[in-house]
Amino acid sequence: MRPESTRDRLRVSAIDFLNPAPLMWSFEHEPHRSRLAERYQITSDTPAECAAKLAEGRADIGLVPVASLAFTPSLALIPGCAIAARDRVRSIILVVKNPEGSDSEHLTHVRRVALDTASRTSSTYARILFARFWKTAPEFLQHAPDLDAMLATADAALLIGDPALLALEDRPSRELKTGERLLYLDLAHEWHRFTGAVWVSAFWGVRPEALSTSGALPAQIVEDFQQSRDQGLAHIDVLVDEWSSRMRVPRATIHTYLSTNIWYLLDDSCLAGLELFYRYGVECGALPLIPNLRFL
Repeated sequence: MRPESTRDRLRVSAIDFLNPAPLMWSFEHEPHRSRLAERYQITSDTPAECAAKLAEGRADIGLVPVASLAFTPSLALIPGCAIAARDRVRSIILVVKNPEGSDSEHLTHVRRVALDTASRTSSTYARILFARFWKTAPEFLQHAPDLDAMLATADAALLIGDPALLALEDRPSRELKTGERLLYLDLAHEWHRFTGAVWVSAFWGVRPEALSTSGALPAQIVEDFQQSRDQGLAHIDVLVDEWSSRMRVPRATIHTYLSTNIWYLLDDSCLAGLELFYRYGVECGALPLIPNLRFL
């Protein structure tokens, strides 16, 4: 095996949101950070950018939205790591203009939905929910994650990641300021309510051809990423301290989000949820195919 060098480092596209923080622990904290920096070169991107970088060969490993596997089915997956939710996730919300006091069972008045440009998977879940469960076919348009601007052009807005968490925190003050009647729907909860399945948002995807050119061993990659996950879950309180100084979100909310809302294990329940997601996605025309899940 060739010696490790900067040239041989695997390019990792990570997501600069709060939710992957436990997965990234060892890559961002000593005593493992320096050692892993000899093997991996990390960049921070949006979920959509992660998917594009892997598809275009500009990254070797990426925390990709699960929908991207239907467009790049050659990717292999690192087993055991995920961004998922077994009920409410908080960071993926559909904000709906609600002039008639409707609820999540009745969204037939929604004609246009503004989708956060950072999203691919959440957009697919939204399309599935509208087509299969809310029985309506709105127009979907891409938009930067700005709630005011999104609702100025559409009847509903999909926000993901940190912008969604901030929108939830800002909800009471916004309602006082604008007087609008808005419905805030947690899409992971809606998915679970209709299907009983786990919501899976992202996993680590790998370009298999990158391993042969780098000399990296699959078993070493799996060990590195799973150990980072385990270390992150063991240091939730430290992550809460770090992120509470970076976000306008209460410390208790961040703690609940990392320890309860997000599920970081790609287990059998996640695989069952993924099977349903891909099947429904193809059936409603949001995805081109049902991919085979291949692991390192």
